[in-house]
Amino acid sequence: MKQEDINTKTILSSLWIFVLLNIFARDIHELGRPGMLEQIMSGVIDGVTITEELMLLGGIMIEIPILMVLLSRVLHYKINRWANIIAGALAIAIVVMSNLKPDLDNIFFMVIEFLALIAVICIAWKWKWQVKNKKLIQQNLNAHVHVRRGFLYGERKDV
Repeated sequence: MKQEDINTKTILSSLWIFVLLNIFARDIHELGRPGMLEQIMSGVIDGVTITEELMLLGGIMIEIPILMVLLSRVLHYKINRWANIIAGALAIAIVVMSNLKPDLDNIFFMVIEFLALIAVICIAWKWKWQVKNKKLIQQNLNAHVHVRRGFLYGERKDV
């Protein structure tokens, strides 16, 4: 299926859902690591004390893809395009910063998230052709409406 066959907003929103599911899968997968549940219960994970501020930061970090699922569907083209480019770049930085000492499974999920976020940025960056096509479609629609009005009001002589 070609990209032209699917609305760009749908593709971007779906990619953000894909990124979000991978983040959740990685986090759930970490629970199976030996000693992780005990660390969570103690409030200290890999030597880092979990504070309210750290929890807030984590909430903000996860809210970016959650918000982009919706915003990719509802924002106007120009704002949507830049929001996806900026949020994609920010999310890449967050993925890298949150995996400073990754193990193999973290690298696996990080690569998948990274590739999906690169796809978001590339699709948003190349999202210019639809606007030109939309203008042509609107012009054709207006011409069609004008012809139909002429037919309805008896102005067309060629029938």
